[in-house]
Amino acid sequence: MTDTAHPATASPAPVKTTLDIIDIFHILPHRFPFLLIDRVIEIQRKQRIVAIKNVTINEPFFAGHFPSLPIMPGVLIVEAIAQAGGALLLAEVEDRNDKLIMFTGIERAKFRRPVVPGDQLRIEVELKNWRARPRMIAVRMEGVVYVGARRVAEAIVSCQLVDTARGRSDGSNGTEATVETDEPE
Repeated sequence: MTDTAHPATASPAPVKTTLDIIDIFHILPHRFPFLLIDRVIEIQRKQRIVAIKNVTINEPFFAGHFPSLPIMPGVLIVEAIAQAGGALLLAEVEDRNDKLIMFTGIERAKFRRPVVPGDQLRIEVELKNWRARPRMIAVRMEGVVYVGARRVAEAIVSCQLVDTARGRSDGSNGTEATVETDEPE
């Protein structure tokens, strides 16, 4: 008799807790020059994600921000928080190729230290609220970014997962999407 388990009693495949760049490509729609995470080193489903961004002088934004003193724009650090959170969210969605994550809010963004070429960002994002409705998921996440042990930035971001087919009325290729908010029109 062999030690192989019967398929019906075999334990499920382990849940992936890290992502390399190829895995990230399968989850996020972002590409160069706008993909702002390089690796995911920790995932706790629907709870938390930790991603890495290696900042190099080859980043296209350094050409103009600023030529004599290269500093990563704060808005891109917040975008890196959103992309890490997006990877956490989209990893839960089977039909993610038909979805986009749309920013709906940024709160309490703080930038404590400049990010410069050679820095490695450690982006820690914790899910604070997950609200699902038919055809829409809305999330609120808190992100903290470190270089080494030093906190360099933080922000709370809100976003929605929307169907790219929603909002199409002209037979377009599906790149349009609508976002529902709680704000009055």
